[in-house]
Amino acid sequence: LPIIHPIEPRVGGAVLLLTLMMFLVPALGASSLELLQDTLKSMLVSFFVLGSALVYFWYQRKASVPTHLHALLCLPLGLMLYALASMAWSHTYLGGAEAIRWFLFSLILFLGMNTLTLARVTHLAWGIHLGAVLAALWGALQFWLGFDYFTQGPNPASTFVNRNFFAEYLVCTLPFSALLLNRVRNKSLIFLVTATFGLNIVALMMTGTRSALAGLLVLTVLLPAVLWIYRAQAASFGWRSSQRFLLLALFVCTVGGLGAMNTGNPKLIAEFGRGDAMDRSFARARSVMKADEYKDGSFSVRMLLWKSTGRMVLAKPLLGVGAGAWEIQVPLYQEPGSQMELEFYAHNEVLQLLAEYGVVGWLFLSVLLTYLSWAAFRTWSEQSIATGPEAPVRALALSSLLVLLIVSNAGFPWRLATTGALFALSLAILVASDLRLGGVSPRGWRTVNWSPEHFLGAMIASLFCMALAVYISWLAIQSESRFARAKNTALMISQSGAPNHPRWEKQKADILQWIKEGIAINPHDRKFIPNVAEELSTWGDWKNAIWINEIILASHPYVVGIIANTARGYLMTGDEQKAFRLYDRAAQLQPTAPAVRALQTDLLILQGRYPQAEQIIRDRLDADTADNDLINSAFVIGIRTNHWDLVIRALELRVKKLPKEAPMALMHLGDIYSRPEVGNEAKALESYRAALGMTPVYMRDSLWRRIPPALQARLSS
Repeated sequence: LPIIHPIEPRVGGAVLLLTLMMFLVPALGASSLELLQDTLKSMLVSFFVLGSALVYFWYQRKASVPTHLHALLCLPLGLMLYALASMAWSHTYLGGAEAIRWFLFSLILFLGMNTLTLARVTHLAWGIHLGAVLAALWGALQFWLGFDYFTQGPNPASTFVNRNFFAEYLVCTLPFSALLLNRVRNKSLIFLVTATFGLNIVALMMTGTRSALAGLLVLTVLLPAVLWIYRAQAASFGWRSSQRFLLLALFVCTVGGLGAMNTGNPKLIAEFGRGDAMDRSFARARSVMKADEYKDGSFSVRMLLWKSTGRMVLAKPLLGVGAGAWEIQVPLYQEPGSQMELEFYAHNEVLQLLAEYGVVGWLFLSVLLTYLSWAAFRTWSEQSIATGPEAPVRALALSSLLVLLIVSNAGFPWRLATTGALFALSLAILVASDLRLGGVSPRGWRTVNWSPEHFLGAMIASLFCMALAVYISWLAIQSESRFARAKNTALMISQSGAPNHPRWEKQKADILQWIKEGIAINPHDRKFIPNVAEELSTWGDWKNAIWINEIILASHPYVVGIIANTARGYLMTGDEQKAFRLYDRAAQLQPTAPAVRALQTDLLILQGRYPQAEQIIRDRLDADTADNDLINSAFVIGIRTNHWDLVIRALELRVKKLPKEAPMALMHLGDIYSRPEVGNEAKALESYRAALGMTPVYMRDSLWRRIPPALQARLSS
């Protein structure tokens, strides 16, 4: 086969760094709540990619080896340029973040096309496989033993914050594990790869992520077919039948044996019972057929997001809403009455790309899919390729990209550091193969003879980018640690059951100081500070809750829930004019949203229009659409109108929906049942007893003194 370009042997150090990146980034995770997992992974990817660029440009500064550019490089560069331009008319901060993401993607693609030989692809596959194995091991330990070193949400998430992110990455690495089976010559190593390959599949089943399981189902057919079709190109070609049987038996025993081990994770047992990985995967797969999944499950939530994004695409077909600005604009396109706000992603990469980038997004997708289709057709149809060593590499890289596209329809893997890097590397493997094979249209690639001065300039630019990455990473750590401390401390105070006890004054002052310091670094946070504002409002600290909510609205102006909470804060602090102004703003955006309806009842109560407010409240309670604000409004209006049935109903809902407020709600229930006009002493005793049982010992005396003396005697007996 003709070789289009030689690759300088010394630039192998650049590939070594990319290999280490794919080994370490999925294997490492944060153990503290003060740093988000994907922030850590994004930092690591940035440092490794920029370090790889430095090595490449350093070794090329005195060489005369040409640099090759493929037309596919224009795709991420085009998105980067659009993101930079959209900073002028859309959200500056989010547009800048998107530009950085696509710059790193472009740099990975550039480095890959100029450094990856067939041998180096094998080395890279080892890094991908071993990184996935370590991540799978952490996930398996979480599933079996409840291993909790890494902070995470839904288990088992390995070193990722969410098990869906873990599963989406893991399924995309499986073709590279299969590539090792084709490329490795040592038989002992092949048995090791087979066993760890089985571990990765079991860990994937443990997550129960349905999009990843769909990708696994496709690979169950595709990978054996690819390995069989290209068996003649395998480095270990010529095995005896007994050896192949042992290899297959090892794989089946690994998947069957590890997959049959029951979970020991208390969170997973509470979620779906004491089952094994196979039970978990089959149960989640069967849930797709349940009607409830499309009514109240996660699929129904995604449908609302997809429909909103579809409206966004139709409303802004040319320019889009701006890079990264989906989360800002989505409240404007939600269905009437829905309130899914402070969502960060559409859970569909294709739809979100079209919504944010408009025509540029359409161009990216059409060219990408056209190229992948051409690459697949060429791999299969050209006899010179199909019988050579390039074919299995190309076929398995295409397999990884195929499952990436599958999971991209229900998640956002392109925006996660590890999966995004794997996306770029898979494309780089294909492009490097194109350049090695030749036969590509002259318009498809270009050879550039850079002078030493050009490489020196590129090295200086890489050093500048590295310094910038260090600075941005330091700022991210500083802001996230403060926000996380504030959020966790606020939750601790609320969970104490007595948030306004004097002993919390120092912690409350610390919370406000941390928030101020974090906002000074990053005023666009939407993961932490909304939770802090919500906790402050439950304590009655409306002044500081208003201040934080207004910071959020400066960056996310269309979130009706935050608008309503800010209006309620002004209402509680006596600024009725601002409260009514914010209500009008929220009502224009989403007049039937739960938060807006709850705010409407508060304003009606303020105006003394109790019958209208009570009717709205009762209608929503009957429709089972009550949120926390409506529950509070029902309590207030029930007290003012002496409609004790409404008060009891509100307090019972508070006990059910707000566990941290349950002790005080039960005390209030006891007070209501003991009133002469209600006169249900048995219910009063039951409520008081339950409240005392849920209250810490050191706080029971203050509650005990609230109980009527006649009932105290009954409770003591």
